[in-house]
Amino acid sequence: MEVLIETIKKIMLLMPKPLYETLYMVFASTLFSVVFGMPLGIITAISEEGNIWERKGLNKALNGVINIARSFPFIILMIAVFPLTKLIVGKRIGTTAAIVPLTIAAIPFVARLIENAIKEISPGIIEAAQSMGADVKQIVFRVMIPEALPSIASGITLTVINLIGYSAMAGAIGGGGLGNLAIRFGYQGFQKDVMIGTVIVLILVVQIIQGIGSRIYNKLLK
Repeated sequence: MEVLIETIKKIMLLMPKPLYETLYMVFASTLFSVVFGMPLGIITAISEEGNIWERKGLNKALNGVINIARSFPFIILMIAVFPLTKLIVGKRIGTTAAIVPLTIAAIPFVARLIENAIKEISPGIIEAAQSMGADVKQIVFRVMIPEALPSIASGITLTVINLIGYSAMAGAIGGGGLGNLAIRFGYQGFQKDVMIGTVIVLILVVQIIQGIGSRIYNKLLK
């Protein structure tokens, strides 16, 4: 019993800073990825053949960019964008530096989720808006986005959860956070209790975020 209490105390002392770093990385990169990924997803959806703003060439180019960006394993992407990361934040590694590759990795993911959310809207709703004389801008902002909000909220929740996993990988190469704690103390330091504690905290964080996301989704659906 005493050993268990000491283990819990040790983990609680080690956990606050890495947990803060993980949440900081995840929520900052989620914000930036939504800011850039949402317009990309909307344009990709509405420029598709037969949609309200058909642009076949643009649609093909955007789909190609999204598919290529999504095909990069995160570890490789993080190393590949080191020069860009240094240009933006002044250094290649660290918690703030990790936000750059995390954002780049999440943008195409968010774009595809937003595109699918827009495509799920009933064509009848869009046709009704067109029959009342609504232009493309009005249809997008007054019809498509409001109708797709539940799916968008669900997609953002999924993005946050995926970024938690990516942030753990970022910790393996100097990104900080819970991933760094698990590698440095749990794996390299042969402290299995720290490794197990880190996994438990990650599971709890994911469950909390999923719970919040599901509640928001249900509220928007009503």
